[in-house]
Amino acid sequence: MRARELREILGGRNFRRLYATRLTSQLTDGVFQVALAGYVFFSPERQTTAGKAAAAFAMILLPYSALGPFAGVFIDRWQRRQILLWTPILRAVLVLFVAGLVTAGEDGVVFFLGVLIVLGVNRFFLATLSAALPHVVRRDQLVTANAFAVTSGTIIAFAGAGLGYLLRRLFGGGTAGTALILASATGLFLAAGIIATTLPRRLLGPSPSAADTNVPPERATSVSFEQRTSGADSESDVGGGDAAAEAAPRVREAFGTVLGGLADGARHIVQRRQAALALGVISFHRLLYGVILIMTLLLCRNHFSKDADQGLTTFAVMLGVSGAGYFAAALITPAAVRRISKPAWITCLLGAAAMSLLVFGLPYAEAAWAAGAFALGVVSQGIKLCVDTTLQESIDDAYRGRVFAMYDMLFNATFAAAAAAAAALLPADGRAHPMLIGVIIAYGVGAIIYRIAASRVREPVAVVR
Repeated sequence: MRARELREILGGRNFRRLYATRLTSQLTDGVFQVALAGYVFFSPERQTTAGKAAAAFAMILLPYSALGPFAGVFIDRWQRRQILLWTPILRAVLVLFVAGLVTAGEDGVVFFLGVLIVLGVNRFFLATLSAALPHVVRRDQLVTANAFAVTSGTIIAFAGAGLGYLLRRLFGGGTAGTALILASATGLFLAAGIIATTLPRRLLGPSPSAADTNVPPERATSVSFEQRTSGADSESDVGGGDAAAEAAPRVREAFGTVLGGLADGARHIVQRRQAALALGVISFHRLLYGVILIMTLLLCRNHFSKDADQGLTTFAVMLGVSGAGYFAAALITPAAVRRISKPAWITCLLGAAAMSLLVFGLPYAEAAWAAGAFALGVVSQGIKLCVDTTLQESIDDAYRGRVFAMYDMLFNATFAAAAAAAAALLPADGRAHPMLIGVIIAYGVGAIIYRIAASRVREPVAVVR
């Protein structure tokens, strides 16, 4: 059934165009992030410290934590196809600016501000892709289409990281080589924008009702695909100039009510204990996972190898095996959930995280740490898939956008908090037995507490209206 559904989704011309736009952009994200990591963490002339790593990760995650809820205000008022066209162009210009700073040897406030803006624009782009999806697939296909697009987007980002690594080997790891990698990323960003132009201008909305701040965006757009396939002209005036002109004065009002909407979503979560528990467990995991990732970076840079280029190679391997774990989780999680339930599978994953770190982490050996990275990849993606599904099932449709905005903030803010903790406690080479043992104990205790809490929650799923 799912295979047939996926074939039907892929048979849609406009879905393929939107999907190609996503893949091209996320491939470029991987290239850009490897260039950034190589310049900041693995340049021969720079010594990476825990504080520097924490500051860089906090900078990377800030756009995802703070800008996500506000991006939706504009995504529901501007033509989304135009956003998908112009944000890659803007990113290309900004990346060229960052490349110029790298060539000049700049790694201070201006450099990090430029990177911050590039990543913030990317948050806008990714949110637009999610909002556009209901316009190219049927409502009953959304879960499958979303899972397929997001999972393959993550995999292609890992592939982009591999491409960035190969480009670094080709161009070199100095400032000139990094600038060339960034220039290559510029061309790929432009390609993503060009692909977006193959979509009809008004196909992706927003519909006129989406500009009304009193109508939840997910309800305003949920029938857009059916409307188009029933004979409506995708190049009609729907969502056109008049609607945009009427919506423009409301942007400020809507922007000012975002925090109120988040508070409303929080109250809804409190009434849905399944959802609250799901957000709690993903935040808990991200906090611990963030510490391990910072530790991994420092180990690769300053312990497994004293050479910067070799350190980057080792870190690339760790990311690769972790990505393989993500893929493995996508394969085994559906079957595991059908057999033992989502709460039971999350409990198993938390316990597996504790065991894998105990067995593979404490020796601080490169091969063993790589095995642990694979295991944590399975844990991380497996928990996320369960949490995503729990929220989709237990949150009322009218609140889903606000709840997922809160989810986005928690997912990244807890990681940034982990980076801050790591900066205060980790040595430069990443080896810290007390911290690693603390993470192991936390995973084990967390598995027990979560299982007890989950066993006491019995709620009906929400009805999608």
